[in-house]
Amino acid sequence: MDLVPTSKGFPPVARADARVLILGSLPGQVSLARVQYYAQPRNAFWPIMGRLFGAAPELPYEERLARLMERGVALWDVCAQGRRPGSLDQRIDVASVETNDFAGFLAAHPDIALICLNGAKAGDLFRRKVAPTLRSFAPQSSILPSTSPAHAAMPFERKLEHWRAALTEFL
Repeated sequence: MDLVPTSKGFPPVARADARVLILGSLPGQVSLARVQYYAQPRNAFWPIMGRLFGAAPELPYEERLARLMERGVALWDVCAQGRRPGSLDQRIDVASVETNDFAGFLAAHPDIALICLNGAKAGDLFRRKVAPTLRSFAPQSSILPSTSPAHAAMPFERKLEHWRAALTEFL
């Protein structure tokens, strides 16, 4: 059996006044190689953020992050680290997952009112491994359609509708 190396996630992208936290599961191979959230060119994340917050994929990465932060949006992942061969979320070895410090993050970002979980796997990992540890106030959370190209059954416009509906009060 091949040993799969542990992948480590990125630090959060957030200002102290963030109101929305968008969580993925764990960065995929392209994102890890480029050290960028949602770097896979076929991922719909940046096109959706472009439509909703002006953080279009054509902009330099740092500018996209700045635009999200200006609008009160923070980015992070459920997993601080974990083993996953390849980039598909269903291949994450759940037993290997170490989650990020959400109690600390939420304490430092008290204005977070909504946690958007990018896809079913992020939602499942958050529900199973994070939610039970949040003893204090936990913001509302919403599981949204994955922006991953692996979730090709739902067309872009439908994904955009779901994301827009969840984020309406923050637009």
